[in-house]
This record gives sequence, structure tokens and C-alpha cells, in this order.
Amino acid sequence: MAAAVLSVCTTLAQAHQEAAPSMPGASPLADKVRAANSRFLDVKAAMAEGYAPIPCASGITGGAMGIHYVNGDYLKDDKIDIARPEAVMYEPMADGTLKLVAVEYIASKGPASLDGQLFNFNSAPNRYGLGPFYELHVWAWKVNPTGTFADMNPKVSCEHATAPTQ
Repeated sequence: MAAAVLSVCTTLAQAHQEAAPSMPGASPLADKVRAANSRFLDVKAAMAEGYAPIPCASGITGGAMGIHYVNGDYLKDDKIDIARPEAVMYEPMADGTLKLVAVEYIASKGPASLDGQLFNFNSAPNRYGLGPFYELHVWAWKVNPTGTFADMNPKVSCEHATAPTQ
């Protein structure tokens, strides 16, 4: 009986540790991003605002970023606005739906930051065909064990990705 209780307590503790980063208060910036961009929970909202999909991005050593829906106008304007991310990221699910997992802010000028969080620099040439740029991923809807602002998320997969449609 004691072993069963210990097992349940251990399972609950592990679940709490995994869920904690996505809970409100875990990252003030992630909380702000979630509040400003939850309208994108439905991918149709992103498309209605001019975001278009690009193929699912997987990491070389595992994990993925998901399918980016990119707003070309925001990409060109070089403004950093918490409510207007340059990309909205979705994980393709087995049932064909897309689940919002993160957003990405991109600027060609830097060093760039949002609410005190510095962006990462990407040199050119790069796999995106862009010039040098600064970017910040914010995993506001899916826990990322490598960090709220890491590029790849080992818990995201492109396994169920199909060719993007608009």
C-alpha cells in the first residue's frame, strides 16, 4: 500500500514539475505573450491577420519548432510588438489539427530585445534564405524543457505535418 501511495505521489510531483513552466507566473514575458496572442489558438485567426504557413521546421538533433505562420508585413517593418509576432508556431497533431505552441519575434536590426529578453542572432547564409537577423521564440503554450526562449523544443514534432495550405 505504501509503495502505491509513493508511486502516485511521485507521478503527481513529476506532472507538476513538467506543467509548471507553462503555468501563469512561471515566466512574466511568456505570460504577457500568452495574454497578447491567445487569439491565435485557432489558426484561422492567424490566417485572417495575414499569416501564411511555411513547412514544419525540425531540429538536426531532435525536436522541432513546428509550422511557422509568418506575417510578411511584420517581417519587413522591423518593429517589435508583443501583440504582433512575426511568426506564430503550431505543432501538427495526429488528427490533422494544429496546436498553438509558441510565437517568434524577428528583427533585422539589433541587438534586439523584448521586455528585457535578448534575441538570438542568426547569421547569413541560413536555412531560411534570409539575411542576418535576430529572433526570439517564446514557448508560451507548450513547455520547453530546454527553456522558454530556446529555438527548438524536444517535445514538439513534425511527424504529422503535411504540406501547408492557406
